[in-house]
Amino acid sequence: MRGFFRWSSKWWPGVIPLTVLWVLAAWTTTAPLEADLSEQTAVALKDSVLDKTAISAAGRDITFSADAFSEQERSNAVASVETVPGVRRVNDRTALVAEAKPFVWTIERGVGRVTLGGSAPLPVVRNKLLDAARARFAGVDIADRMDLKRGAPPRFEAAAILLIGETSKLKNGKATISDLTVNLSGMARELGGREAIAAALKNLPEGYSVADDIQAPPYVFEANKDPVSGVLTLTGYVPDNAVHAAIVASAGRKFGEKIVDKLKASLGAPAGFDAVVTRALRSLSRLSTGRLVVSDRNVELSGDALYDLAGKQIRADLPKDLPRGWETKTDVSIKPSASPVDPTVCQQLFGELLEKRTIQFEAGQATLHLDSIGLLDQLTETALRCQTATIEIVGHTDSDGDASFNQTLSERRAQAVVDFLVKAGLPANRFTPMGRGSAQPIATNDTDEGKAKNRRIDFIVRQ
Repeated sequence: MRGFFRWSSKWWPGVIPLTVLWVLAAWTTTAPLEADLSEQTAVALKDSVLDKTAISAAGRDITFSADAFSEQERSNAVASVETVPGVRRVNDRTALVAEAKPFVWTIERGVGRVTLGGSAPLPVVRNKLLDAARARFAGVDIADRMDLKRGAPPRFEAAAILLIGETSKLKNGKATISDLTVNLSGMARELGGREAIAAALKNLPEGYSVADDIQAPPYVFEANKDPVSGVLTLTGYVPDNAVHAAIVASAGRKFGEKIVDKLKASLGAPAGFDAVVTRALRSLSRLSTGRLVVSDRNVELSGDALYDLAGKQIRADLPKDLPRGWETKTDVSIKPSASPVDPTVCQQLFGELLEKRTIQFEAGQATLHLDSIGLLDQLTETALRCQTATIEIVGHTDSDGDASFNQTLSERRAQAVVDFLVKAGLPANRFTPMGRGSAQPIATNDTDEGKAKNRRIDFIVRQ
């Protein structure tokens, strides 16, 4: 026995280095093996459609976990791992991706951001939806809040991409797919956008039902009168080319030739739009500077009237003249009185006003045409500055018709202008109405253009 212990004490110290060498050998051969098996397993799964894939090797054993989008895909993936050369055993921890009931997907457009939420059926579909959103909303932050779920309705991808395109036409809003039901709400970016979106939604895949609550943006027409140049700038929208032409022509009669036309034709005008704009432009023509905004059924007019009575008339008459259902807001003040001028300057000012514009009357009558009221206000303001001068108001006609009738008509028209000036607050004894009939033409009566020039009212200042 004593000899045995002596022998064992001799070999035992040698076991320790052998063990260390065995461990080192096992480690240096197992680690590369495990890395190789993991790499081969990943290659075997490269064509599999999986989510949350994880692979780990312990010797020749592979632990494989992933979420599959169908039972067939899950089984095929496990089989692919089992056939990897060198794999002894597969620890299968795969599962199916959760199913969404109902299957809901959303896209929401807010201020500076577009958010895709809800569920997508496959990673490749999620990426396609994100790419489509980035293309449609260039320069806008795209937030991905989608998760992956089973249960998408048929042709989900086509429906979602169509909704991405239609949401890009919104100023703000949200689209939702819930199984086969589509909801779209928000405000269109452009006039006519609501109708365009409604038409596009008819192209959704068969079987989808749609409910939309798209609001149209305000239908805005705007006119601005510059106080220095007198130029009238028209912007915004009109229903069609015919209304466009009619409004510009009406503005030309009220304001003269200084019209900058930036109007665009678009759907969505409220009923009676053209008549309201034409009426409101008449009030604007009476202002020295002003702004008119027609937004849906609201009319806002602001600026400076040329004298006190004109301001009172504008504030009182515009709301009364609009159709029922239209709202009016007037912010009309009175322009400060200009300094008095001597008769010579006064005559010059009258001449400048009447050089390219003519006081108009109803055909064959002595009734002042409403398109001339803005010009009459300007003539009134000038007469108010000529505080000491007496003024002859002289009427003229063209040569059509009976000379006696034309003489009488020219007198009555001159008197109508005097009546306007007196009603505005000027003393009647400063004005002398006179008629010249067709006796003093300034153009030929052989053309319509020449006749129009001959039908006129002259202001002649006397000392």
